[in-house]
Amino acid sequence: MKIHFIAIGGSAMHNLALALHDKGYLISGSDDAIYEPSKSRLAQSGLLPTQMGWFAEKITEDLDAVILGMHAKKDNPELLRAQELGLKIYSYPEFIYEEAKEKTRVVIGGSHGKTTITSMILHVLKYWDIEADYLVGAQLTGFDRMVKLSDADFIVIEGDEYLSSPIDLSPKFHKYKAHIALISGIAWDHINVFKTAEDYTHQFSIFLDTLVEGGSITYNEEDVEVRELVSSCERPLRKFPYTTLEHSIVDGVTFIETEEGRVPIDVFGKHNVNNISGAQWICQQMGVDAADFFEAISSFKGAAKRLELVCQHKNIKVYKDFAHAPSKVKASLGAVKEQFDAFKVVACFELHTYSSLNAEFIQQYAHSLDEADEAIVYYTAEALALKNMPELSVEEIRNAFKNPSIEVYTNAKAFEERLHEQISDRRVYLMMSSGNYGGFSFENFETKLVECS
Repeated sequence: MKIHFIAIGGSAMHNLALALHDKGYLISGSDDAIYEPSKSRLAQSGLLPTQMGWFAEKITEDLDAVILGMHAKKDNPELLRAQELGLKIYSYPEFIYEEAKEKTRVVIGGSHGKTTITSMILHVLKYWDIEADYLVGAQLTGFDRMVKLSDADFIVIEGDEYLSSPIDLSPKFHKYKAHIALISGIAWDHINVFKTAEDYTHQFSIFLDTLVEGGSITYNEEDVEVRELVSSCERPLRKFPYTTLEHSIVDGVTFIETEEGRVPIDVFGKHNVNNISGAQWICQQMGVDAADFFEAISSFKGAAKRLELVCQHKNIKVYKDFAHAPSKVKASLGAVKEQFDAFKVVACFELHTYSSLNAEFIQQYAHSLDEADEAIVYYTAEALALKNMPELSVEEIRNAFKNPSIEVYTNAKAFEERLHEQISDRRVYLMMSSGNYGGFSFENFETKLVECS
């Protein structure tokens, strides 16, 4: 099979290209910019385009399929040529479905927790040598790629609710037609696409409608939106509610209470214990009993950038977290405060996404940083300009967060100097962002920790 990728450099796109290359497909691709680690990975497999840009001549009649990434535009010359030739054009999720038609499809959806739950499931399956294909949105310890396509009977998919492609404005998770599904929570996000909370929630209702008849929906019963949505669904689905497992913290270690006794885990926070509960239900439906599940989950280290310990020295710890939505910010901060109750917590949050930089939506962050001993918000005028957003003032941010003590920085150097100058013992630094704080160096920060302690 001969396939061309338009926008091959994307995180998901390049992983799919590599997975199909491993299957023996003939792969080509284009992009106008490719960054690490995509660049090196594509180069190692001989798939890195020799020249950046879009070239209509790459689109030929002998292509079996064209896979279109979200980074491309509707007037992309390669896309226009493919349409002119009448070639089969797939969005990323559409092609995944085509490859998984004969498999049992397990789809993990939700505004928060879906990457972590998917990662937990894959960790348990790998621990017990259970073969499964997968698609996950983060790099996992012990996994070379974020996509695997083989002859396995199961495929586990992180069900993203963002759009499928520039010419298909429906959410990705509508495409997979799951046999086994999970919804972890619903909290309005992606406001550049879903203008109201009702519109956003409706996408999850459609997701339930896409499930295979007689399939199952596992859902977080503690989330009111999810509970009401599933309760009102009249389709013939098996419904499995889950709640946060009983747990305790002893000497900085979280333990889960199970029928076999207390099980220590490497991750922490009520939201992660809730995620474990959801993952257990899915693994049970895939043939893993409770005892085996808890044996495996005790060694789960977490997904990349999800409360990831990036550096530490003596009694100072620095965690990186992908949190960017209000519910995620509050949950991550709450988890750190609970786990390190004898420490001061410095919570840093970067306004980076379209939603977080929107003057109206930012009101959703009210009180989300209140638990921090020191709360810092960082954003730049460049980020606003890149997204064509109007300016935000320091007072607007403090008012939106309902926290007058918040420190606000708009300069990367000043932000880094602030952290370097006020290092002290028994502190936890929680760095929450889907960006990088203007190039903040964790290596330099770790050096400062050593110097100052």
